[in-house]
Amino acid sequence: MKKQILTVVLSTATLFAVTGCAQRTYYAPPPPQHFAPPLAQEASNNGFRMGMDAGHRDAYNGFGYHPKRDRAFHDTPGYDPRLGPYGPYQNAFRGAYLQGYENGFYHR
Repeated sequence: MKKQILTVVLSTATLFAVTGCAQRTYYAPPPPQHFAPPLAQEASNNGFRMGMDAGHRDAYNGFGYHPKRDRAFHDTPGYDPRLGPYGPYQNAFRGAYLQGYENGFYHR
């Protein structure tokens, strides 16, 4: 009898332990709306335009496809602190820069 109770208790504990290990998904809150759209728009415009120019220049001069070697990719110029934090600007700028560089390099 004690053995059966012990088995039930261990089985129940194992079930709770396995259920408790289920993966939970946590979502980060969206950025405040007062700076995200203008910040992302400004970064995308600047990045795409500068990437397009650099890609076209590299293709024309025969330098090869090297989008991350350009100073503009690393410096992310055009940031205005009044629009919001630098990190989101830098991410949006670099993403748009890579797209613009590819379009400029391949004349799209």
